Amino acid sequence: MKRILIALACLMIGVAMLPSCVAKKKYLAAQSRINRLHADSLDLYRQVQELQGRVSKMEATNEFTNNKLNMSQEELAKQQKKLAQLQALIEQQQRNTEALRKKIADAMAGFSANQLAVTMKNGKVYVSMQESLLFPSGSAKVNDSGKAALATLATVLNQNPDINVNVEGHTDSVPIKKAYPDNWALSVARSTAIARILIDDYKVNPATITASGRSKYEPVETNETPEGRAHNRRTEIILEPKLDEIMKLIEGQQVPATETK
Repeated sequence: MKRILIALACLMIGVAMLPSCVAKKKYLAAQSRINRLHADSLDLYRQVQELQGRVSKMEATNEFTNNKLNMSQEELAKQQKKLAQLQALIEQQQRNTEALRKKIADAMAGFSANQLAVTMKNGKVYVSMQESLLFPSGSAKVNDSGKAALATLATVLNQNPDINVNVEGHTDSVPIKKAYPDNWALSVARSTAIARILIDDYKVNPATITASGRSKYEPVETNETPEGRAHNRRTEIILEPKLDEIMKLIEGQQVPATETK
């Protein structure tokens, strides 16, 4: 009987404590869930911060890219404008050169094709005068017919002062036998003689003139025939309108609109 009473007492005590144990478990479970939610919240916050950082970087990159693109477009527009100006200047230069060629050809119309030729090549005007028009054989003394041709040419040059003049002497391949040590010396002497006449007798601006000799090294025909050698014995007066405007534009200087007509 005593044992039964003890068992009943224990049972009653256990029943009395049961609600307290259940409440504690719920509390602990709730606290654990709160902790997990807090941890998840912190993790989510870190993720949001990271995403915001990425978005900021992307926005900065996008802004930089847009600025760079705008700059590139502006630079492209400038280059296109410069190219258009350069093309217009080149076309104007070609028209000027062709007009010069025609003017000289018309002025020299009184001389025969066997004496001289006026052509245009590589943006320059070539006035090629044969030895028979300018000099006695083996000499650098300009004869009367040569002076008449140079006087006609000088008239055009003085009317068009913005022209560079290069006087080139040429010979055939036959070695010189008198007066000059070699064909180099003869070709230089002839070009210098012509330059002096243009400057001293016909008042062409000396600052625009260059004289040089090419000897036998730039033949226009074979030196194996008398006819070919005759054509090679020539003086070429090469005329080139000045390229000041084009060079200014290439070097990045401003070219006034009035100069690109």
